[in-house]
Amino acid sequence: MGKTAVITGASGGIGQALARSFAEAGYRTALCCCSHPEAAVELAQELRDKGFDAEPFWADLTDTEQVHEMFGNIEDTFGPAEVLVNNAGVASQELLPDVTDEEYDHIMGVNLKGPFLCCREVLPPMIARKSGCIINISSMWGQVGGSCEVVYSASKAGVIGLTKALAKEVGPSGIRVNCIAPGVIDTAMNAMHSQETMDELAEETPLQRIGKPEDIAAAALFLASEQAGFVTGQVLGVNGGLII
Repeated sequence: MGKTAVITGASGGIGQALARSFAEAGYRTALCCCSHPEAAVELAQELRDKGFDAEPFWADLTDTEQVHEMFGNIEDTFGPAEVLVNNAGVASQELLPDVTDEEYDHIMGVNLKGPFLCCREVLPPMIARKSGCIINISSMWGQVGGSCEVVYSASKAGVIGLTKALAKEVGPSGIRVNCIAPGVIDTAMNAMHSQETMDELAEETPLQRIGKPEDIAAAALFLASEQAGFVTGQVLGVNGGLII
């Protein structure tokens, strides 16, 4: 039997690409989502129809009890997670004085508390086995900050800090923790931008294109592989050279 990979935010563009890539690579794949569950159900069925092991799971990643129950269900179905990809995320674009307490709590909750809770669930069995891989999806704005995306940038910078600190903490247990910082990717999250803005961003990118969800999935699959066996605590920018 293959290893178990847990993908959060599996109903979104990057999440679906991650789920497809890990399933096709032979992983038993847990597709975790909170919103748009129908997309995760359809994708899981699509993957099963192709002969892969894939099941959808649900939880509000800001809720401790729901996250604990979800990981219990995953373990009952597939066994303990060997790979965790913390991909779920939300964003908003507005001036800081216009951000409400509720918006701040929601963004920080999904983007930073969610990875914390998921890591806390998978680590005990990983430490017991002395092996495991955690991949956190941050953002280039977590590296350099984005105007009108202050809270989002802060949450994604927190993901980078979590990655670096946790890599040091669990490295002696044989667990690797890395981070991917995507650039501008063609997903629903970037639908807030006009086509003109997206064209300008593509022109500003040295590789002269917008990224695809598959670009992020390929990087995650590499970080989960034996080829990255000596890589931990790193932030891999997948951004076409926009941020160097």
